[in-house]
Amino acid sequence: MNDTVLLEKDGRIGRITLNRPDVLNAIDGDMPQAIADRVAEANADDEIHVIILSGAGRAFCAGYDLTYYASSQEGDGHALTQDMPWDPMQDYAFMHRNTELFMSLWHSHKPVIAKVRGFAAAGGSDIALCCDMIVMADDAEIGYMPARVWGCPTTAMWTYRVGPEQAKRLLFTGDRINGEEAEKIGLVLKSVPEGELDAWVDRLAERIATVPTNQLMMQKIVINQAIEAMGLLNTQKFATLFDGITRHSPEGMNFKHRSEEKGWKETVRERDNGTFDWTSNRPINPKA
Repeated sequence: MNDTVLLEKDGRIGRITLNRPDVLNAIDGDMPQAIADRVAEANADDEIHVIILSGAGRAFCAGYDLTYYASSQEGDGHALTQDMPWDPMQDYAFMHRNTELFMSLWHSHKPVIAKVRGFAAAGGSDIALCCDMIVMADDAEIGYMPARVWGCPTTAMWTYRVGPEQAKRLLFTGDRINGEEAEKIGLVLKSVPEGELDAWVDRLAERIATVPTNQLMMQKIVINQAIEAMGLLNTQKFATLFDGITRHSPEGMNFKHRSEEKGWKETVRERDNGTFDWTSNRPINPKA
């Protein structure tokens, strides 16, 4: 079994753990498929009633592992940016595969609770938002920072969680918000102090686990169908196409070239702090 994502059975609870703690459980080429595989295993076990998804160590998931993908080559299927002219359908096929694998959490017959400490950032927020419920530590942070440049959230769950205005606020700014604010705007079910997170999630899972699995499955199908009838799958197609465009637009290519010159950490800092103009490809003078 691939140890990138682990499954542990704890009575009626299946505990799935993203297991790359040395890089804050950042997404590599194996993780999306491993998530889907562990979900399938939990669904195949009749004794499991509910799944808890968490990250090993101090974070849920910090997003895509940019160091890993930066070292990937165009021909190996993992490169996030192609040479120009680029093939949008090649990019779509790659990212759509990951989106479908993350959506195994949404389609799981068993309810899935995301337990978030540290960060659920960028692609990590995609994973969390595919779960049925999210419980965060008060000081944990969630957001999609690549919305500033070089990314569009392919699972496209933000609008369905918080409505158009809050979704626009978060994706127009790329800001991260903490657990307390995420609960306030309805993005997550509950925010609790870090020290109470494990116990709170366990109590919720144990309560759900007393319900028959067929009953849980029917309720989940009905609720999810309401969301899907609003056009979720169509929205995801646009979002996945746009994600590729963001990485191959003039601004996206400037971001890539800047990262090759300055390194990922410095370039991401410039992006998130708003200190670089990606259109003119030069630093922003705050006095201008």
